[in-house]
Amino acid sequence: QVQLVESGGGLVQAGGSLRLSCAASGRTLSNYVMGWFRQAPGKDREFVADVRWSGNTDYADSVKGRFTISRDNVKNTAYLQMNSLKAEDTAVYYCAVRRYGGSWERPEYRGQGTQVTVSS
Repeated sequence: QVQLVESGGGLVQAGGSLRLSCAASGRTLSNYVMGWFRQAPGKDREFVADVRWSGNTDYADSVKGRFTISRDNVKNTAYLQMNSLKAEDTAVYYCAVRRYGGSWERPEYRGQGTQVTVSS
């Protein structure tokens, strides 16, 4: 069993920055991809970014150039550095993990989420 705990959310003005953390416990995630998703009120869950054990990353077009995902394999933690935040980035941000070859449609584990609110 893997537990994921997100932190770092909050209220920030447009143009500001936040850094989210996702701390995993229960097992080493060498066989898992770590990812971030978000869900705004009344909208579907949206993929934000993911990172592999190797450090390879993938991003949604809406955040490319503004967000950076990384992971510390020793600490079993993923990070999401969010810069140049916009009002439309307001959402609950979730951390999730899936096995290599799996699908983000059915991640193996997901955290409880952290609220990010960007004021315009």
